[in-house]
Amino acid sequence: MKQKPELLSPAGSFSSLIAAIEAGADAVYFGLKEFNMRARAKNFKISDLPRIKRLTSQKKIKKYLTLNTIVYDNELKSLEKLIKKAKPFVDAIICSDIAVMLLCKKYKIPFHVSTQCSVSNKETAGFYKKLGAERIVLARELNLKQIKEISKIIPIEIFIHGAMCISVSGRCLTSQFLFNESANRGKCLQPCRRKYNVEDSGGNKLNLENNYILSPKDLCTLPFIEKLKRANVKAFKIEGRNREPEYVYTVTKVYRQALDKKLTKKQITELTKELEKVYNKGFSEGFYNKLPTSDDFSRIEHSSATHSKTFLGKIMHYYPKIKVGLLHINSGKIKQGDEVYITGKTTGLIEHKILEMQINHKEVKYAKKGQDVGIKMPFARKGDDVYKIISK
Repeated sequence: MKQKPELLSPAGSFSSLIAAIEAGADAVYFGLKEFNMRARAKNFKISDLPRIKRLTSQKKIKKYLTLNTIVYDNELKSLEKLIKKAKPFVDAIICSDIAVMLLCKKYKIPFHVSTQCSVSNKETAGFYKKLGAERIVLARELNLKQIKEISKIIPIEIFIHGAMCISVSGRCLTSQFLFNESANRGKCLQPCRRKYNVEDSGGNKLNLENNYILSPKDLCTLPFIEKLKRANVKAFKIEGRNREPEYVYTVTKVYRQALDKKLTKKQITELTKELEKVYNKGFSEGFYNKLPTSDDFSRIEHSSATHSKTFLGKIMHYYPKIKVGLLHINSGKIKQGDEVYITGKTTGLIEHKILEMQINHKEVKYAKKGQDVGIKMPFARKGDDVYKIISK
């Protein structure tokens, strides 16, 4: 029986890591404070690696460390020390700089070639295979036919959901030129997400139907996931190490269902609505079925998610016997029937609808800023953050 593709989820924090595990990820990828393409994510410290290994080992989840930026000469020594320290705690390293690949070979650590290398053909795939690569994360600009051909050479990984970049496989220089913050060092400020007007040297302006001419919609492969399942792909990857735990949980859970069984059209429609609840800039098929058109560019600067969240407060205490969390409300208000996220670096993510509330042992229908309110909830820990879910 053909093996199911590995479902690979992003982890930019412990909350997101646990959310990915609980949602059914087969593997997670994450970065440390150095040498990773999401320098603005929370990321992890070297000292966090033993805990990451403990959390993932319980469910036999693989761990991939991203060391995928370009590397300079003065960083080689610290890079080597980092790789030596990380070796006992990871299953593979995702990288793009050949210096990292050579160090992985030196210390016998499996490595995966990052999408930053823009591998787009069998010859290049063969080169990295000879170099010792265990897997290649293909360029995002390939169609299904091209993917199938390259998969004959080496195990491959493709993106199935998340942000797309206007530049070839993310190798963009715009942020560097405008703000001296290099995308290739993980510090992209995403100037592509902004509005742009076209103006010639004479000052004549061109009115555009869509000002976001550099901002692609997010990739969403759910409607044609069965095609991808037949494409001989080793791993399906979800983009989003800068995203919140609810994004990681929702997207991972949706694609877990899609990988485990063939969905009906009705189920795809329902699950697409679930994906629309969390961060997105509209959805696109990317390059998989055809070349993108003007319809594949976003029309907004930020998220078009149908749900958002606002911070309420922190859990002061949790009483496990009666399943009640004591919430101190720092801002806003809540009422019976509201839905909330409970998040924490040990709890991960819990989505809960409030049905019972008490203040001073008396039932109440709502509570506001400054009050301590007891809420019936399945689980929480002291210090967990609570967010109110808002439907737009």
